[in-house]
Amino acid sequence: MRHARLLALFLAATAMPLAAQEAPAAPDPAVPLPAALTAEEMPPIPQALAADVRPYLEARGAGFAGWDPKARAVLISTRFANVSQLHRVAQPMGARTQLSFEAETVRGSYAPVKGDVIVVSKDRGGDEYFQLHTLKDGRLTLLTDGKSRNQINAWSHDGKLIGFNSTRRNGVDSDLYVMDPRDPASARMVWESKGGGWAIAAFSQDNTAAYVADYRSVEDVDIYRLDLATGALTPIGDPKAKVSYGGLEVAPDGTLWVTTDRDSDFQRLGRLDPATGAFTPVTTESWDIDGFAISDDGSTIVYEVNEAGSDRMRLLDVASGKVTRVDALPAGQIGGLRFAPWGEIGFAFSSAKSASDVWSLDPKTMQLTRWTQSETGGLDAGLNVEPRILTTKSFDGLEVSGLLYLPDPGKFPGKRPLIVDVHGGPEGQSTAGFMGSDNYYLNELGVGIFFPNVRGSTGYGKRFVSLDNGPFKREDSVKDMAALIDAVAADPAVDPAKIGLTGGSYGGYMCYAAAVQLKDKLTATTCIVAISNFVSFLENTNPYRQDLRRVEYGDERDPKQRAKLTAISPLTRVGEITKPMFVITGANDPRVPKSEADQMVAAIRKNGGEAWHLVAADEGHGFRKKANADYAFLAQLVFWKRYLLGE
Repeated sequence: MRHARLLALFLAATAMPLAAQEAPAAPDPAVPLPAALTAEEMPPIPQALAADVRPYLEARGAGFAGWDPKARAVLISTRFANVSQLHRVAQPMGARTQLSFEAETVRGSYAPVKGDVIVVSKDRGGDEYFQLHTLKDGRLTLLTDGKSRNQINAWSHDGKLIGFNSTRRNGVDSDLYVMDPRDPASARMVWESKGGGWAIAAFSQDNTAAYVADYRSVEDVDIYRLDLATGALTPIGDPKAKVSYGGLEVAPDGTLWVTTDRDSDFQRLGRLDPATGAFTPVTTESWDIDGFAISDDGSTIVYEVNEAGSDRMRLLDVASGKVTRVDALPAGQIGGLRFAPWGEIGFAFSSAKSASDVWSLDPKTMQLTRWTQSETGGLDAGLNVEPRILTTKSFDGLEVSGLLYLPDPGKFPGKRPLIVDVHGGPEGQSTAGFMGSDNYYLNELGVGIFFPNVRGSTGYGKRFVSLDNGPFKREDSVKDMAALIDAVAADPAVDPAKIGLTGGSYGGYMCYAAAVQLKDKLTATTCIVAISNFVSFLENTNPYRQDLRRVEYGDERDPKQRAKLTAISPLTRVGEITKPMFVITGANDPRVPKSEADQMVAAIRKNGGEAWHLVAADEGHGFRKKANADYAFLAQLVFWKRYLLGE
């Protein structure tokens, strides 16, 4: 249309004297494409749109990375440039002093008690082949081999040792290692594993043993005691039992505290007898206990309860069993619970009206202290909308739910467009926290957002999380999504003719599946780091995680399961996709290889369909670098403006 208009102006101008002609209008400037990105069959992004969105892209958060045990200071993770780095805050609301200065995200913590060293992990371009380093004076010193995949597991109580797992032996199995990080040569393998789910959960108080976990699935985690001198591994309880453990800590008196779904649909907090495997629960919450920490003197335990996607804090007096509620915090997300040597509890907290920030609680006085106040682009976060829970019955009578954010009806009256956003995992849960740049949809465009929690999601008990397991139950979760879309479309504030859907990772599979099976309910889809073919995904995902994923999705090596996996794969039914799709991919993704996106995009285009494709050469399972993430957000905004809002 633009070229036809300019041609008409040119032809009209040729009948006029040269001096009287007007110069053609300059094209609207476009946002430059970041160097690492490749944009295929996508329109340019107007600079004017980027300028309008800019404040929403400038929100940042702070994560709690632990205490500096030598001073009343905290270590935090926050982003001031392209990726998150470690910073130190010496006092509440004090300056954030940056400690690491890498091109990739850096995560880590101080050694407990001693506080003389910081150990961090860092990968390369999102490949998740993490290497361990010490951090000092802004420089990293490599502790691992620079090639294998290594993950920090746990510090010893005295801060002398760190436990980690590594694939250095064969690139597949997560063997267990112990090291004094002050001496990299001290690293030694303490257990040669079979599988990719092994980790050191905690050390005994005297460092003679470690308690280790073998994660086989979200429903099946086995706990063992490992003698660090002899290598003897002793199971705690019956490894054949299908029981899950979510956390383990050793109290000063040697008591093992765990969260487990033993004899319960939900994770409870209690004591685990290392000799008999007997579990004694101490909490009676009707929701999962998602995390906990023990004070240095063992007298107090702080834990968080996941109440339908919102976290609530509790304090347990170990001697009396008395539980005290911490009600001063609104509904939101709590993470990183950790006691300081002087008894203060540090944690990160976010809510719809607050970006993630670091707080502390004095358990004696119940006084809350805010340590950071992260910027939100100059916007008033207090104006952000909060979600409400929407529930419905699925095809088989199962109750499923989701979080519904709707724009201010005073500012945006009438029925509003909606984006359905499906979480990954599937062992995950959409929870009520800070929406970040997505607040632009709600506050500026009047577009609602709905986060469904279909069967297979965590947070609703072990029966619920198991209902999608294997290829023969997989599409039941798609039926849940259909039921939830119907329920939200019936809301009087939602326009049922303007609903789009997005999702990443497993949510990306759900996105592809929706594009095939639910296309009559949707205007378009945006599918991110998504599984398009379960067989090719299982064959090509990183070897360390193949068996873990086979437990969830099915085993492609079994002919019967392979046939079903092929049948339910969106790529098999790609010819049924008729609505526009936007695909976003990290070229270094070790979980869902780029080939999963390539084959879906190629098939859609071959059939004459529309498929935008954005690829990042320096990202993995999701975009974490600010320049890439900003461009991806703006590109999605252009997509939704065209195919959801009709602009």
